[in-house]
Amino acid sequence: VQLQASGGGLVQAGGSLRLSCVASGITLSRLTVGWFRRAPGKEREFVARFFRSGGNALYADSVKGRFTISRDSAKNTVSLQMNSLTPEDTAVYYCATSSRVILSSSSDGRSYDYWGQGTQVTVSS
Repeated sequence: VQLQASGGGLVQAGGSLRLSCVASGITLSRLTVGWFRRAPGKEREFVARFFRSGGNALYADSVKGRFTISRDSAKNTVSLQMNSLTPEDTAVYYCATSSRVILSSSSDGRSYDYWGQGTQVTVSS
């Protein structure tokens, strides 16, 4: 199983980026998929996720209304569209997935088994 995250970069405040997470060896459309981030000197935090059984996506309050998580089942990819970026969004972003995540812990990174390598997002002021 391998997850490959990409799409990070340097952007000015107010700009946008689109992150992608491509999977091999596993079918993302059947699994809970989440995005997490770790800012310098801070702990990893939840950003957004799709739960395996469908339904609405869940977002951290800090990104709600600015970020959108989406699936492309044909490409076995989950993306994170990030708009209105601020310097506080600067972090390494990781995608993760697992078949064992339960709804109540779907924002807890410890529930996820497979992680991508991370992609750096830097937002300048």
